[in-house]
Amino acid sequence: MPYVDRQNRICGFLDIEEMENSGKFLRRYFILDTMDSSLMWFMDNPQNLPEGTSNVGSIKLTYISKVSDATKLRPKAEFCFVINAGMRKFYLQANDKQDLVEWVSELNKATKITVPKSGEQVAPNTAEACVDTSSSATKQVSYKTEIVAGVPIITTTQEKGEGQNGADKSGLRKPPGQLPYYLSRSNQDQSVIKTGYCVKQGAVMKNWKRRYFMLDDNALSYFKTDMEREPLKVILLKEVNKVQECKQSDLMMRDNLFELVTTTRTFYIQSDSPEEMHGWIKAISGAIVAQRGPGRSAASMRQARRLSNPCIQRYTSCNGAC
Repeated sequence: MPYVDRQNRICGFLDIEEMENSGKFLRRYFILDTMDSSLMWFMDNPQNLPEGTSNVGSIKLTYISKVSDATKLRPKAEFCFVINAGMRKFYLQANDKQDLVEWVSELNKATKITVPKSGEQVAPNTAEACVDTSSSATKQVSYKTEIVAGVPIITTTQEKGEGQNGADKSGLRKPPGQLPYYLSRSNQDQSVIKTGYCVKQGAVMKNWKRRYFMLDDNALSYFKTDMEREPLKVILLKEVNKVQECKQSDLMMRDNLFELVTTTRTFYIQSDSPEEMHGWIKAISGAIVAQRGPGRSAASMRQARRLSNPCIQRYTSCNGAC
């Protein structure tokens, strides 16, 4: 779902058909900025990209005439809507029906209150410039501004390949919550509760990387991508003390941030939306309750195991003398 970030902008992930009539939808992070009078999209949430990374594309709100449901126009594209900007139509896919309705409503509301400025400069017909960002895995090659029926359309061309933070940024649309390819049907039905991409803070460097998370009955694991077989780390639920919305999100300047507190470390994890954040907290909390029973913390579980072990009891009662 679209959400309001700290700068009072409407944000969220959508899939866009960047090349007109290609039928190929790419995953992008959108920012609707009414103060700047623009709709911009990026390879990922700019919070997770190197500082100064430019957008992939943008549309001035003054040139948007209408935003509407396009499911009948594109029956094969689920939850599709269209942005009419002059002679160009941008087709986008939302995550679900409610997401579609909210984005259409927000975009139409933003364009209604936008009035073209009398002294607004018109961009030249075409302009190209080289932009080298060789320090990152994704290279921005060039941007181009074209006048289509009097409407400036700005697009950025990028090389394909592995994107920021080692995650696959090809952007091809995948069903939400899709499991890694190597899991057989029998394994899928066995214990997987929730899956999806989130951004986590590193333990040492404190940098933020997008990882694929998988929650099952016993653990929360994360992988480099959803194509990996071996997890980078497995967090056992029996070691989790609590999971909650992060109280330090203001200090970290991160939206949709929650924390997973274990016996040895606190994991800071950022979701793509408030709904996803609450969904993860609820799913992890539910898995912990199902495993331990209501009101059982990791400390109480360890104490219960200690008290239920006769050997440990005897050792404790005689202070190790026996």
